Amino acid sequence: MDERTTSTGEQVYVDRSAAERGSKAPFLVAYTDPVGNSRWGYVCTHCESTATAMDTMGRIKCNRCANVKKPEEWDAAHE
Repeated sequence: MDERTTSTGEQVYVDRSAAERGSKAPFLVAYTDPVGNSRWGYVCTHCESTATAMDTMGRIKCNRCANVKKPEEWDAAHE
């Protein structure tokens, strides 16, 4: 795993083998420990930002470049 420092100074470990498809580029899973026991969040590979967010539907969005992963299953009533 690749070690990285977030914009808030946290150390995270990026797993380049675990990715989620995004609209512009994949999102990589990041962990708080080098073994991968505790998931931290995602890293956007389009702009290399750790400023990402996930909602309750499973949508991932990069707050810097607007790269988005749409939820795999969704209910039109939520739109």
